[in-house]
Amino acid sequence: MAPPQYRGAINNGFELSLSLGILCANILNYFVVKIRAGWGWRISLSIAALPAAFQALGAILLPETPTFIIQRDGNTDRARVLLQKLRGTASVQMELDDLVSASNLSRTTQYPFRNIFKKKYRPQLVIALLIPFFNEVTGINVINFYAPVMFRTIGLRENASRLSSVVTRLCPTFANIVAMLLVDRTGRTKLLLVGNVEMISSQFFVGAVLAVKFKDHGDMEKGYACLVLIMMCVFVAGYGWSWGPLTFLIPAEVSPLEIRSAGQSIVVAVTFLMTFVISQTFLAVLCHIKSATFFVFGAWICLMAIFVYLFLPETKRLPMEQVKCVWGRHWFWKKIVREEQEEEKQAGTLASPDFLLFS
Repeated sequence: MAPPQYRGAINNGFELSLSLGILCANILNYFVVKIRAGWGWRISLSIAALPAAFQALGAILLPETPTFIIQRDGNTDRARVLLQKLRGTASVQMELDDLVSASNLSRTTQYPFRNIFKKKYRPQLVIALLIPFFNEVTGINVINFYAPVMFRTIGLRENASRLSSVVTRLCPTFANIVAMLLVDRTGRTKLLLVGNVEMISSQFFVGAVLAVKFKDHGDMEKGYACLVLIMMCVFVAGYGWSWGPLTFLIPAEVSPLEIRSAGQSIVVAVTFLMTFVISQTFLAVLCHIKSATFFVFGAWICLMAIFVYLFLPETKRLPMEQVKCVWGRHWFWKKIVREEQEEEKQAGTLASPDFLLFS
């Protein structure tokens, strides 16, 4: 529903809302844990009913999208009226034609999960798998899940460690706002690369401080513990304006309508799977390799930067129905896409206008 020039900012609202929710949860936990009767956890758990109620109400009030109206009813007049309302102008015929064309193509695709494994969708499949995977191996969930434990370990008192988890969540919340302002101006890949540099520096710095000052056991001086906290704030800020908001934006942008549902399902599945793996293994890994854990995360982020620089095309300000054109211009993906298009053309299964998009 978002216009191309604001799509990145509006989509990043998802990550901002997520950060605000986690921040509210951390603040709530900071106060309810002080309840001496021992039932504060019931408050933390029951408060989850509030956002669930807002979601239920929002689902009732949420309008359908023009794409869905065209797909379900084929009612282009109703879709045109809604599109004019969304865009604030009567000149929507060109965009409407793109939506109708994409919808007609998607109707010919009955099995999106089967089709996404075809060679012509190889770029989208790789991105749907690797972007959420890389997002999780940055180590962000280590901060989200175990920040109080880590800060107690490095010398901060229990009350201070809980407060530090609130502080480290404030940073990505403000960073999400920065991302919303910049993503449609600077582009997706530049934000990712800048965030990678920031996160790499932070992880290596934290690992070095823990290796030199904390070693394998004992407490750390308060000054160094505060320094670690500051660098973790730098890390989560870098994540907050790069991989955090763009993990769900980029796979949705690059997936054409006929496989978009499959692509986004893969993104969510990989995210939850990697969250489970990280949450179940981090403490054991930390106990075995100590401060080297942060160097491992830093190495993953280096690999992520290489992937973004070499294999991720820029999609800012492009209508989603035209994003498929970028694969034909990319130095690597054009070989795979054009080979598949040539094979389909020879087999007589590809219409010439679609082929010309890649030529």
